[in-house]
Amino acid sequence: MRLLYTLAWWLALPLVLARLWLRGRQEPGYRQHWGERLGFYGRQATPAPDTIWLHAVSVGETRAAEPLIDALLAAWPACRIVLTHMTPTGRATGKSLFARHGARLVQSYLPYDTGAMPARFIRHFAPRICILMETEVWPNLIHQCNRYKVPVVLANARLSQRSLGKAQRLGKLIADAARGITLVAAQTQDDADRVRQLGVQDAVVTGSIKFDVVVPETALATGAWLRGAIGTRPVLLCASTREGEEQLILDAYTRASLPANALLLIVPRHPQRFDEVEKLIAAQGLAVQRRSGLGQDGIVAAGTQVLLGDSMGEMFAYYAACDCAFVGGSLLPLGGQNLIEPAALGKPVLIGPHTFNFALVTEQAIAAGGAALVADADALMAQAAALLQDPARLAAMGEKALAFASQHRGATPRTIAAIQPLLPA
Repeated sequence: MRLLYTLAWWLALPLVLARLWLRGRQEPGYRQHWGERLGFYGRQATPAPDTIWLHAVSVGETRAAEPLIDALLAAWPACRIVLTHMTPTGRATGKSLFARHGARLVQSYLPYDTGAMPARFIRHFAPRICILMETEVWPNLIHQCNRYKVPVVLANARLSQRSLGKAQRLGKLIADAARGITLVAAQTQDDADRVRQLGVQDAVVTGSIKFDVVVPETALATGAWLRGAIGTRPVLLCASTREGEEQLILDAYTRASLPANALLLIVPRHPQRFDEVEKLIAAQGLAVQRRSGLGQDGIVAAGTQVLLGDSMGEMFAYYAACDCAFVGGSLLPLGGQNLIEPAALGKPVLIGPHTFNFALVTEQAIAAGGAALVADADALMAQAAALLQDPARLAAMGEKALAFASQHRGATPRTIAAIQPLLPA
């Protein structure tokens, strides 16, 4: 089965590279570092006593990995980390987050899963361990790690029932890969049970590392500046929205009974959609400004109805600047996004009905009183209007959100303890 999978990769490779080139028209980063994606690195890597390889596919996984990376570098002071990504935005996020570690952290794209390419990566960097964040399972990569005796860890792992069903339909291919995973550090007991159903032999429950994230002081400062640019107006943030959701939100906004001076702040999840979303806002006849147009001394005009968050790496700042946050990817059946970040900043959280990627944490946040489920975009606006016009209720819900986020911390040290036997003392 794996041979057929490998053949399919080689046959699809010209189309994959063509797609990279086309995506590069909107995101130039897709046209860079192609050698890394193919497993070519030129000169030999600088020798290091121990190399820890950690893979974080894109922005969300990279940000989630921050506490774990900091803890790994502290626990093994002689090691370096090779951090791999699949997307330019993930790579840019990593560069911004981890510049403070200097030469102890090296970035690269993950080579395509052809077999030969991940093998070249392993020979070049000689990692002592491979840590895959969340849900990344690559059959040839895992096979090559087993071949070169590199333990494979799935950290902060989550697996929904829907994803389990999809994986099981791939049969022996995924079953063999699962058996090749040395250890799974799962977010919940349900996640651990599901990965065991795939064939993983060793799974422990460590909790979600995302609860351990430390909000950078720079993000808080940017959020304070942005709030100053907005003024005292109540702010509803719609964060990490996906294609199709902005139209639903804007339609509902035009029908809603929000406070007259309320500002709607929309931050699309994917940067290539910033221009598209601006056009959607303008088509509704709404006055719009872009975050990028504010400058350092700019202000959000009193007549502006919608502020478009068109910047990368500032999600914490947007959360800090708002009064109430809706977490996108949940109005449509896309599985939702991480609600821990706004909760960690003490912001009341609203979330749509489609949260299968974060089912347990969503249920826990709602049970704790820090989040509320909304059935659709109109219900979102109605809930937001009620909160924004009731400061006492808004503050109480924010306090419950912060308490919820605080009580679930500790996954990082538990993950380090689970990984420790697999690395040198």
